[in-house]
Amino acid sequence: MSEIQFPVLGVKMVDIDKVEANDYNPNKVAPPEMQLLKHSIEEDGYTQPIVTYYDEKNDKYIVVDGFHRYRCAKEYFHLKQIPIVTIDKDLENRMASTIRHNRARGTHQIVDMSHIVLSLTQSGWSEKEISKHLGMELDEIIRLKQITGLKEVFANHKFSKSWEEFEVNMKQKDNKNRKSND
Repeated sequence: MSEIQFPVLGVKMVDIDKVEANDYNPNKVAPPEMQLLKHSIEEDGYTQPIVTYYDEKNDKYIVVDGFHRYRCAKEYFHLKQIPIVTIDKDLENRMASTIRHNRARGTHQIVDMSHIVLSLTQSGWSEKEISKHLGMELDEIIRLKQITGLKEVFANHKFSKSWEEFEVNMKQKDNKNRKSND
């Protein structure tokens, strides 16, 4: 087995103008996830450097992983410098590295996510707070709550009075019908 390298120990700040996107990344982020990434950076800062390859000929750092963090820095935060690490690989191996980084992030397990939503709800977080901080739509939060059991999750939920209003309206109509038949 080869020796493990630690490029992460070589984080440095570089001018954002010296960083360029690669032209092969197949990963796309939908607008809601991009907004969540922006929010994550606002809340936690840059917790991961952008992985790059240094193109000596053009004096540029080419993004291998972290393109969307780079986009946030450039488009939302207008940063002059960003944190990067470099790896020294040929193009084919950089492409493979990009895919590995993308795929290794995994996916969230539904049951585990439902337990997190339950825990946050029990801690007093509103659905609006959960939505904002976890980047979820209200219907997704409700579905996750349903997985953990309705009683405890919806114990403090304020339901609309629509059913009561429906019953009142039905009684009024029934009373009108009786009076008109008399």
